[in-house]
Amino acid sequence: MANRGPSYGLSREVQAKIEQKYDVNLEQRLVDWIVAQCGGNMERPQPGRENFQKWLMDGTILCRLINSLYPRGKEPIKKILETQMAFKQMEKISQFLQAAEAYGVSTTDIFQTVDLWEGKDMAAVQRTLMALGSVALTKDDGHYRGDRDWFNRKAQGYRREFSQEQLRQGQGLIGLQMGSNRGASQAGMTGYGQHRQIM
Repeated sequence: MANRGPSYGLSREVQAKIEQKYDVNLEQRLVDWIVAQCGGNMERPQPGRENFQKWLMDGTILCRLINSLYPRGKEPIKKILETQMAFKQMEKISQFLQAAEAYGVSTTDIFQTVDLWEGKDMAAVQRTLMALGSVALTKDDGHYRGDRDWFNRKAQGYRREFSQEQLRQGQGLIGLQMGSNRGASQAGMTGYGQHRQIM
């Protein structure tokens, strides 16, 4: 974790607002899910934002988490090396983020590597993990483990099929947002620059 020293002024206010978004109760639920999803044979972190960050920071747990959502032999991250080198740990976080996006997590829900590595926005990390859990629950492919009440199912698309006749009928309609031409006429209109004659 990089030590950038204390922040002052606007930077400090912005960082304080970001830190307020972090949810301690959500942290506990995410830890429970990660432990259940990865098989339960891992050490739990002590409660707190900094401990949660240190627990996930090397990327190993995140890689194990995304791999556990796939069938054996189809895992997106083939080798998960345990290393103390910072750039390798950041690379594992990046691999997790790419795999999460490929799994179905929306790009807008994906955190940046520095959000976790430097602890800049742990609420964004929570948001990504929540989105991943929701996608896993929604897929319902048998790889999700844990309590089904921990996450919300994502809304599924509802495809509508229209016949050619229905589509043709719709082409002749003027939508209400276009306004109405009822009662409109050009009576009393004069050309540009001409004076209106009053009778």
